[in-house]
Amino acid sequence: MTDFTNQTAIVTGGAQGIGRAVANRLAKDGARIAIWDRDEALGREAAQEIGGGAFACAVDVADWASVEAAMKSTLDTTGRADILVNSAGIAGSNGPLADYPVDEFRLITEINLLGTFHVNRSVVPAMTAQSYGRIVNIASVAGKEGNPNASAYSASKAGVIGLTKSLGKELADKDIAVNCVTPAAARTRIFDQMAQEHIDYMLSKIPRGRFLELDEAAAMIAWLCSKENSFTTASVFDLSGGRATY
Repeated sequence: MTDFTNQTAIVTGGAQGIGRAVANRLAKDGARIAIWDRDEALGREAAQEIGGGAFACAVDVADWASVEAAMKSTLDTTGRADILVNSAGIAGSNGPLADYPVDEFRLITEINLLGTFHVNRSVVPAMTAQSYGRIVNIASVAGKEGNPNASAYSASKAGVIGLTKSLGKELADKDIAVNCVTPAAARTRIFDQMAQEHIDYMLSKIPRGRFLELDEAAAMIAWLCSKENSFTTASVFDLSGGRATY
């Protein structure tokens, strides 16, 4: 079902976390991986470990010029962009909205939402020209339900859901699927940005009674990236262990 032979997959935030797990899975199934990550050294290390012609581009998704340059480099290297998995993002600190630092709220929005816009905007022309593409944006169950003391993160991920639905409808007459997933928390380095109280809160809301495993996320995302996913677009796929109420 997930044969990606001769396909190029761009994975933002692909040096670690869900992005790295997805990059590993897509490469295993034949894709050539372009890791777009702000941490250039970690991205190059990941590309070397993945192999199969994988390469890394240093990218700040919040900076349109940086994204444009990465897209040009990727097309110069591979000639095509079949898959985008947009996993780059930050959680930010936890605190009530009335006290939340204005500059930090802006930064989280710029990376999580504006960054998603930049990356999607950069790949759509290439996918349209080749009459094929699969885009998966990583949102969050927080974007559906809103986590207390995480207004910036929740709002930015809600925006990712809305952007995905909009773009999916724009491209629905083409063989370009645009979907997103809404994971519950997984144990990644993003936990380093969160208070333990907030981590405990998130776990308490998951009926499965545990956090998401990275390979579980990669399995669902791989199918959404495949040719088998030929009909569903502008949709949201749950990875919340039963937490989501819609």
